Formats: sequence, C-alpha cells, structure tokens
Amino acid sequence: MTIFHFFNCAILTFGPHAVYYSATPLSEYDTLGTSIKTAVVFVVTALVKLVCLATFLNVSENDTFDPYQELLKAMIGFIDVAGLYFALTQLTHRNISQNHKFQAVGLGWAFADSVLHRLVPLWVGARGLEFTWDYIMQGLEANANLVLSLSLAALGSLIWLRKNKPKALIPIIYACAGIVATMPSITSYLRRGLGWHLPKVVTFELSTSFVIAFISWQLFAACQRPSA
Repeated sequence: MTIFHFFNCAILTFGPHAVYYSATPLSEYDTLGTSIKTAVVFVVTALVKLVCLATFLNVSENDTFDPYQELLKAMIGFIDVAGLYFALTQLTHRNISQNHKFQAVGLGWAFADSVLHRLVPLWVGARGLEFTWDYIMQGLEANANLVLSLSLAALGSLIWLRKNKPKALIPIIYACAGIVATMPSITSYLRRGLGWHLPKVVTFELSTSFVIAFISWQLFAACQRPSA
C-alpha cells in the first residue's frame, strides 16, 4: 500500500510534465535539449538563491510571519527571473519558434523545480506506514507550479523577446509577471500570516495559476497579432 501511494503521488507530481511534452508540438520539434539546459540553469539559480538565503536571512525559532524576512525572500526570489531571462535569451536553441521556445523553457524550469524540491520528501514521506494527504497536495502544488512556470516563461518572452508589443498591454504584462514571481511570498503569507491550511492554499494556487495562464495566453495571442 505504501509503494502504491508513493507511485500515485509521484505520477501526480511528475506525470503532467511528461503529458504536456508528449501532447503538445514540443515532442515533434525535439525541444527536449532546450528543456534539459533550462533545468541546469534552474539548478544553478537555486544554488545561488540558497547561498543568498543562508547569508541574508535569520533562522527563526517560530513559524510566524515576519514581513522584513519575507520581503528579503521576495527580493531574492527575483533571482529566478534572472535565471529565466538567461534561459530564454542566452541559451542556444534549435530553430524553433518563440511559441515553442517559451514552452520548452517553462517545462524544463517547472520539472527541475519539482525534482529538486519534491522528489526527496516524496520518497521519504509517501512510503511511510501512515497515509497522509500532504503528498497529494504536494502533487497538486507541482501542477500549479507547472502552469505558473509556463505563464512566467510566456510573459518573459513577451518582455524580452517581443519588441513590437502594443503599449497598452505592457503594464499588464509586467503586473502579471510580478504576481507570478512573488507567488512564493504570497503563499507564505497565506500560510503563516493568515493561518490558511494546506488544502486551502493549494486551492488558491491552482485557481490563481489558471487565471494567470488564461491572461498570459490572451496577452501572448494579442501580441502575436500584426499591428495595424
């Protein structure tokens, strides 16, 4: 039963990444190399963030919400944006369109995040003798993170790669990118500041990710239209 629970949670956590790659044109255009290189960029970015967090943040004995510490975390979190910028603009990509490029980058980024932050807790905890919903919630969080990573990559491609954007859409693009980039701080506030339980936080993450994805899709489609 424990192994069965582990495999169920693992499929829920990592399966959508494989399904997305297989069900979209990414597999047809052989963008796996781009996703792998993006995953390497994510690992390097995560190490830089870890060093910054260990250097500038104080270890708290309680789990209360500290606005100053969370502000520092949010600022350090923008290192992710720098890593995504490097993945989108500096990595050598095959001859693929901007549409496929941001999807490959977002997919690689989300998969690396899931492996780095969720694989070990899943392996250690989901095989325990006592059943818990926490790892199912963790899998749902990984799905929300996949959608948010794809959205942030799409918004980043509009910011850094699309030159002739409609001026009216630029503030909306930056606002959505800022929301996605600060999502870890937002969820931290919901958990520790407002005392939300994990299912409620995960529901918020899923609903927010779909809303942001819809807005990003509309923005991307609007920017793709030829200007009059």
